[in-house]
Amino acid sequence: MRRGLAAAVALATVLLTAAPAAAASRPSAPAGAEPVAGGVATGVPTATTVDPVRAAQYWLDEYGIADAWTTTRGAGVRIAIIDTGVGKGPVEFAGAVVGGTDVSGQGSPDGRTPVGAVDANHGSWVASLAAARGTGPDTGMIGVAPEAELLAISVGFGAGASIPFSTQIAQAIRWAVDHGADVINLSLTTNTPDWDESWDSAFLYAFEHDVVIVVAAGNRGSGTTRVGAPATIPGVLTVAGVDPSGHASLEASTQGITIGVSAPSEMLLGVSADGQLVRWNGTSGAAPIVAGIAALVRAAHPDLDANNVINRIVRTARPAADATAVPDPLYGYGLVDAEAAVTASVPSVTANPMGSLQEWIRLFRRAEASPAPAPTATAVEIPPLPKPDAASRPTSPLLPTAGTMLYGTMPLAGGTLAAILVALGVTAAVRRIRSARSPRMPSR
Repeated sequence: MRRGLAAAVALATVLLTAAPAAAASRPSAPAGAEPVAGGVATGVPTATTVDPVRAAQYWLDEYGIADAWTTTRGAGVRIAIIDTGVGKGPVEFAGAVVGGTDVSGQGSPDGRTPVGAVDANHGSWVASLAAARGTGPDTGMIGVAPEAELLAISVGFGAGASIPFSTQIAQAIRWAVDHGADVINLSLTTNTPDWDESWDSAFLYAFEHDVVIVVAAGNRGSGTTRVGAPATIPGVLTVAGVDPSGHASLEASTQGITIGVSAPSEMLLGVSADGQLVRWNGTSGAAPIVAGIAALVRAAHPDLDANNVINRIVRTARPAADATAVPDPLYGYGLVDAEAAVTASVPSVTANPMGSLQEWIRLFRRAEASPAPAPTATAVEIPPLPKPDAASRPTSPLLPTAGTMLYGTMPLAGGTLAAILVALGVTAAVRRIRSARSPRMPSR
């Protein structure tokens, strides 16, 4: 999961923009969102005593969010929205955004100028689901954690971005951590399970600083059949999407073994950067609903670390009717339940139930080389080499040397002389013998 990552991430990165509405009564609008007529979701039953916008937010009651508000509304918790920026104009964001930045090189320094020709409103939609303030005490769109603070971090997607996407995300996470984020929301995917190695240290930095990271699983309608990074990174809380009946969304969700919980991803509302209210689909919306719930848990239990915040959310999730296992590749541990996550008695844990990125790195990344040895403080004395032998004067190889005279010429000469003397002695002896044997002539 670590080869060829930089190119794959840069080319395959897409926003989890709203999937087009399937029914003929809900035609798709530009940027995948459907404007709500008169600021109100059409076709949604309303009552004269209830604000129609609030009535359209079915997830507030059906997923225990309104009940959790009797305990907390997320005050004192900071949610970082790493997306296309959060618009300045909407009254729903008044007092909610307390800081921001741009890491794309295309937005404004405060992260409040939407980035992107197509998906500029995406960050505002996401932020409104997490912590919109409404337009009044009981009117307008309200987020899951309406008293939480928001950090707006704008990123750029696609070929138009001058800074690599992987670099932007790594910088955005570090900035969010350094500016007090308790929860980070990433409603984006790369459509590939791999991620750039620069994300290792960035995500570890967040985990080491006790930050909960919530990530969208991706949408089939956008071409994602299985979860991709960052939803595959161990330790993040990955969110799948369900329709209003609680069944896995066929268009606005995907599947994978890293899914933690499920939340609504169809017939969602969102506030655009210009204040227009739209209806949209996608796990991009399911993720900030869960990020808002994480903020509620952190506000209600400030003593809990990030691991236990995630644990409360996954352990209190309601079983999905179609789930075949726990966790299930479509639903994870089930449908999120905000009221139970905030109030239920849940045993504490010492490890993140969604896995350990540090352990994954140890197992699957190449071990780093050992550090080079540090130089010694004092110089090391090296003993001098022995003096070389004096050079001898060159001589002819044909002339005898002292060695050849002593061990060659003189023994050879002595041996030769002895052999000659022996030969002479033998010759003389032979002559005398012959002379003695020869008959002498008589004398006359």
